[in-house]
Amino acid sequence: MEYVQERVTTLHDFTDPVPDAPVDDAAVVVPMTEREHASLAAERVMTALEDVAPERVVIALRAEAERVPAVRAWLDSFDLTVETLWCDGPRLGELLASEGLNGRRGKGRDVWLALGRAAESDYVAVHDADASTYSRAHVPRLLFPLAHGFQFSKGYYARVENRRLYGRLFRLFYAPLVRALNDSHDAAVLDYLGAFRYALAGEFAATSDVIRSLHVQRGWGLEVGTLGDAFHAAGLDGSAQVDLGLHEHDHRAVSGPAGLSTMADEVGAALLRAVEDGGVTPDYETLPARYRDAADGFVDAYATDAAFNGLEYDRAGEREQVESYADSIAPPGEDTRLPPWNEAPVTTAEVAEAVRADLDAAAEEHV
Repeated sequence: MEYVQERVTTLHDFTDPVPDAPVDDAAVVVPMTEREHASLAAERVMTALEDVAPERVVIALRAEAERVPAVRAWLDSFDLTVETLWCDGPRLGELLASEGLNGRRGKGRDVWLALGRAAESDYVAVHDADASTYSRAHVPRLLFPLAHGFQFSKGYYARVENRRLYGRLFRLFYAPLVRALNDSHDAAVLDYLGAFRYALAGEFAATSDVIRSLHVQRGWGLEVGTLGDAFHAAGLDGSAQVDLGLHEHDHRAVSGPAGLSTMADEVGAALLRAVEDGGVTPDYETLPARYRDAADGFVDAYATDAAFNGLEYDRAGEREQVESYADSIAPPGEDTRLPPWNEAPVTTAEVAEAVRADLDAAAEEHV
């Protein structure tokens, strides 16, 4: 057991705590797809939230119209105050398009919509619906720092399943890239980005003021972009990270349209935009080589760690992934982030009205 403190305050799981936290004043955002609805993992999440009893739960739902009534009925079966925010309805799309906000759709866009609604509560916690190891302790742990002077908290956990190390995009791309940047630049933003034990975790919580200040990434860069904004909104002294134990959830292939290599493109762009916004000007010509050197050291370290624990470890396969990820290191390009809700040209009330109309229409058309 360790009790090391990082540059951000680190809260450890020494006693399997379920701490007193302001759950009565908190909204919990859960992005969910029609595929996840009624799965064992999602069932576990919703049942645990019944026990937590937050002020409300906002489901950012991605689903085809014909599936919406069944998903909504399933969500309403839980003893929770649930707001089903269907993110694919035509009226909502028209509202966003009228203000130039529709654009590319992805997890980040869905979460952005839900965050606007959730920020009507004092505190907001966000987590995914696919963790088979989800615990009722997660939301109280994430919220606890917010009642103790912090504005932002991030979950971290181990990704070890089937005698293998997972969390590959973080281990083999994010962490060595931040290390390579930190070796060349002395900047507070890099200290901040490097302080989080699992920066790509989907679990975080923040005060409503911080939530309303976030420039949300539309796709897979959501978690990194959130950290970049949290650096400006809360900083090292206003941020904490919380031990959520051991997590097991879905894994992705390295290649393919939803694979880790594609995700690396978006994570890399979000990370490097956050770095630039923090006042760092990376040398993009030399950065891929410096990343490879840093990642090579990480691979050796993970190989030793795996051997120490008697785990399987494919050193050659991990180095192949490093080579694939190196192609994702480039200037971040066009900024397609969604605006903070405190500057958005649409209101959360307009979003809610459009979603209600879409849900009613879906119910009439697909009974």
